[in-house]
Amino acid sequence: MPIPEDVTGEEIDRDVRQELQSLPKTLAEDVAKNLVMVARLIDEDPEGAYGYAKVALRLASRVAAVREATGFAAYATQKYSEALAEFRAARRMTGGVELWPLMADCERGLGRPEKALDMAGAPEVQKLDKAGQVEMRLVTAGARRDLGQLEAAIVTLQSPELASNSIQPWTARLRYAYADALLEAGREDEAREWFAKAVESDKDGSTDASDRLAEMDGVEFVDALGEDEDGPVGAHDDDVSDDDGDKGDHDEDDDDEDGGERRGV
Repeated sequence: MPIPEDVTGEEIDRDVRQELQSLPKTLAEDVAKNLVMVARLIDEDPEGAYGYAKVALRLASRVAAVREATGFAAYATQKYSEALAEFRAARRMTGGVELWPLMADCERGLGRPEKALDMAGAPEVQKLDKAGQVEMRLVTAGARRDLGQLEAAIVTLQSPELASNSIQPWTARLRYAYADALLEAGREDEAREWFAKAVESDKDGSTDASDRLAEMDGVEFVDALGEDEDGPVGAHDDDVSDDDGDKGDHDEDDDDEDGGERRGV
């Protein structure tokens, strides 16, 4: 796949660059450039990012950073079986636990919320940093909702991180997930309050909380650029996507079929 001229490969993180030092210089440069393209495209063009990740994987499948990047790209394109396999491979190479929540969320994507809940109770969760633990809480709540356990999902999200007034990278998504669960439970006044709190903390637009809040307030949007100007277009109500085998299962065969589209938490 073509690499833009402005991409040098030097843009990658220092830790990743160190991993690539095990490769011949020219090969390392090629892999680095493809990894830069994965990072550049994964939000706006996940399929494009996936294509570059597959190139990097063909070039350097024994590099943990490459396996991890391929996992993220597969996850972004809802190829959950492949993402799970790549995350497991990266974890075996590094011994780290950072990918545990994403692995659990892949289990959800494959239609196995029970495995995600098993992973939520595994010792690996206690080794996660604060951000990882919040991510695991989001995945756990999503698995509860997958199983129809709505009240359990609401209780799962109730935490010191949710109650805190401090704005952290995870705050908007946590508040959004809580508001969405409350709305599904019919607790509309509380849901509106938490959607508003999500808007306050969502500085980079990682959720559609403002649209959900406007929808609850009866605000309608008109597509001024559309050809048909007669009918209003309602605010979209897409769920925010999350952010990540069971606790004894992460070395099993990785040939599961991809499940349906993962439900947002």
